Amino acid sequence: MFLTLYANENNELLEHPGVAMLGRTGSDWVEPEEGEMIPLPKGASLVTVPNCYPVGLEQDRLAYFDSDPSGCGRKAYAVAALLPQGFTRTLWPACVNSQKGQSLPLLGYAAVGFRDGQVYVAAVQTDEHRKWHPAYYNTSRLPLHIHRKLRQYPRNRILRHLARCSLEYSCFTAQNIFYQRWEGGIPTTAACNADCVGCISEGHDGHISPQQRLNFVPEVEEICEIAIDHLEHAREAIISFGQGCEGEPALNAPRLAAAIGRIRQATGKGTININTNGGYSGGLSQLYAAGLDSMRVTVFSFNEDNYVKYHRPRGYKLDQVRDSIAEAREKGVHVSINLLVCPGFTDRLSEIETLVEFVRKTPVNMIQMRNLNIDPDYLLNIFNSKEAGVGMLSFLNIIRQELPDVAIGSYTHPVR
Repeated sequence: MFLTLYANENNELLEHPGVAMLGRTGSDWVEPEEGEMIPLPKGASLVTVPNCYPVGLEQDRLAYFDSDPSGCGRKAYAVAALLPQGFTRTLWPACVNSQKGQSLPLLGYAAVGFRDGQVYVAAVQTDEHRKWHPAYYNTSRLPLHIHRKLRQYPRNRILRHLARCSLEYSCFTAQNIFYQRWEGGIPTTAACNADCVGCISEGHDGHISPQQRLNFVPEVEEICEIAIDHLEHAREAIISFGQGCEGEPALNAPRLAAAIGRIRQATGKGTININTNGGYSGGLSQLYAAGLDSMRVTVFSFNEDNYVKYHRPRGYKLDQVRDSIAEAREKGVHVSINLLVCPGFTDRLSEIETLVEFVRKTPVNMIQMRNLNIDPDYLLNIFNSKEAGVGMLSFLNIIRQELPDVAIGSYTHPVR
């Protein structure tokens, strides 16, 4: 049994000795199975869930407590973990929002519990996470790295934008440009052809955007300066178009195609990647022809109705996404699905069946498991089906069995 963890008003983390931990899958509170919990990994952080009090199980009865059970009169707050890259959440935290109608910030809350003197989290490891360990980011030397790069390219507006993303938003792919390693993000466009429910750079429906979207269109020269430098000198170098602070990069295809062509004339090193919704097939075709190496396509659901409800596409449908993937594979581009994962939704049998059917008809190289940062109450009010999930562990087992040639991971890997 895992004990319920909570925090009091002094931000002290405490366990309730008489209350068993519950997690949430879909709309249900459940006791976690043994395989759904792992010791809190290095790089994870514990946070309080704003305005929420915890729910546990006490002698087969639900136990709600909004004040510190120790009798100190302080309020009690639900606690959750934010996972580093490489770990997939299996359960949301079981808690009640005391501010009805007020959505939670767009974070990837995972349930936590306590046993044998150790904190556990509802998660499973789906990729190696060394490159994304927080210890490698926000270091004391980051401002120096930023200063040097800005001096090297003083007129580059993208670099100035990435400096802000690095320092204010702690964006890891932005910081990698300045640390000169691994996957570095290069945002290039504000325009988008979708209005996704969980968009992190365009606040709507009461959500406050956690970061500011790019507000200019860079020149080809600005893109090439950063990209060539990174690909030539970074370790295991990747440059990625399509960051959280921009819209759909394929809409900027003429500039990106020109940039990719110039980049490949200058260097054959490293991987050129795009993160995309896959809806603008014509633009993506230009990028394949220019020399794109890999593509990650974000999908919430492979059910057409659910896809439309979440992504709210403008001028395209799931069929266009399928066409983009099929053409990319024909042109030798490495393709990953960026699957937005929600316990109790992603693991519904109807969702699994449509995913498997899609990938069998339109093969991909990898499925990347991405914990969707969203308020579960808000999300499930949109998708109000009563169908229960089979559990994230069962989901992964089914995918590995049904799609044995597809790698399971959590982020983009170099292909050059």
